[in-house]
Amino acid sequence: MSESHPSLAGLRRRLARIAGDAEPRAEGAGRIASGHAGFDAALGGGLARGRMHEFFAADALDAASAAAFAALLALCGEGDAPILWLRMDDGARRAGQVYGPGFAELGGDPGRLLIVEAGDASALLRAANDAARAPGSAAVVVESWGAMPALDLTAGRRLVLAARGAGTTLLMLRLAASPVPSVAETRWDVRAAPSAALAAEAAGGPAFDLELLRWRAGPAGMRWRLEWNRDERSFRDAALSGAVLPLPARRAPAARRAAAA
Repeated sequence: MSESHPSLAGLRRRLARIAGDAEPRAEGAGRIASGHAGFDAALGGGLARGRMHEFFAADALDAASAAAFAALLALCGEGDAPILWLRMDDGARRAGQVYGPGFAELGGDPGRLLIVEAGDASALLRAANDAARAPGSAAVVVESWGAMPALDLTAGRRLVLAARGAGTTLLMLRLAASPVPSVAETRWDVRAAPSAALAAEAAGGPAFDLELLRWRAGPAGMRWRLEWNRDERSFRDAALSGAVLPLPARRAPAARRAAAA
């Protein structure tokens, strides 16, 4: 279902109904486990709930992979709570619609998706704050394109405080953007990886090259290649590689990563 930016009041009402049916989590309680033992162990059990996490796709060609990875992480959470997807109303022109049948093919229920479109970056951040303050969602995905100056450190702190207070997990999709300093708990570079063909040359599960660019609670620089298993709704080692990879040839210069730390 999709809503446009004049309907933020409707979003608040929907979130209030969700919150009424859900017990608020303690601040930062729990982890979203990916199902991949090495990945989860390295992060202390998985991605921390009630925090803000950023997923960068510097190359626009990797935008779909970054979006898919955020959606699949939301599916790794327990239960069938709604997944809120916030984007600007030009998102469909840039990346296409969030495709319900494709989400179902990945193992998700399209009925769990609540899509809200905002007219500009300021409206998007207001909607994100409203969504973060309401408990009861599996995750809130905030999709943005380019540098997005409105998401400065002050705006980021507001989002972090809202997420911590309600126990909401914020997944910030930074598409066609370069990593910059922020208050996010983790910052990731996400790229498409080749998947292994199945029988009869059928396409394999989606695979991702991941690099942890920054982690407020521990060391960064770790890398994985993960593949999605739709039947188990979890990640595993990609069929053609081990879990840890050397840097891909397309890596951005090391100086840019250091500047973003």
